[in-house]
Amino acid sequence: MKVVFLDRDGVINRDSPDYIKSWSEFKFLPGSLEALKKLTQKGFRIIVITNQSAVNRKMMSREGLELIHTRMQAAAAEGGGKISDIFFCPHTPDEGCSCRKPKPGLIHQARRRYAIDLKNTYLVGDSAKDIECARNAGCDRTILVRTGNGAEAESVLNQKNIAPDYVAADLNDAADWIIAHDH
Repeated sequence: MKVVFLDRDGVINRDSPDYIKSWSEFKFLPGSLEALKKLTQKGFRIIVITNQSAVNRKMMSREGLELIHTRMQAAAAEGGGKISDIFFCPHTPDEGCSCRKPKPGLIHQARRRYAIDLKNTYLVGDSAKDIECARNAGCDRTILVRTGNGAEAESVLNQKNIAPDYVAADLNDAADWIIAHDH
């Protein structure tokens, strides 16, 4: 099974410093629906892994988050793509959970649920936490997108001496790279 893990905010949709708390605030980034379609057509299972601390910050309910995810999956399907599953961490940074990126808990949950060989996976993210999470989990390849927090993430990763396998302009560019480098 070929798997692509995707961060959500800043990769699939526009990020916001105020959090994405409703469907009306959720805006797909240009090319992201096309990228989901391409990856789906090439046989990749797409799994979203996302920190969503707005839930435990009481800025939104779990039901509100699930509604956003249901609509995101429906829009992807209308565009010819398929998001197979979504794993999210509702915790704030100070809660000390094992699922908040850069910890690998969300990827390990997906690995257990789908019997994923992490040596045949890709992760696409826009933050240093995403790339570190993939490395901590043992994902094969990492792609940093420059949408969202990508520019800041490049600087942080350089300071930590961590290099993604590819730096992409956006999710569509990342999808093209993944398809070209699939082994």
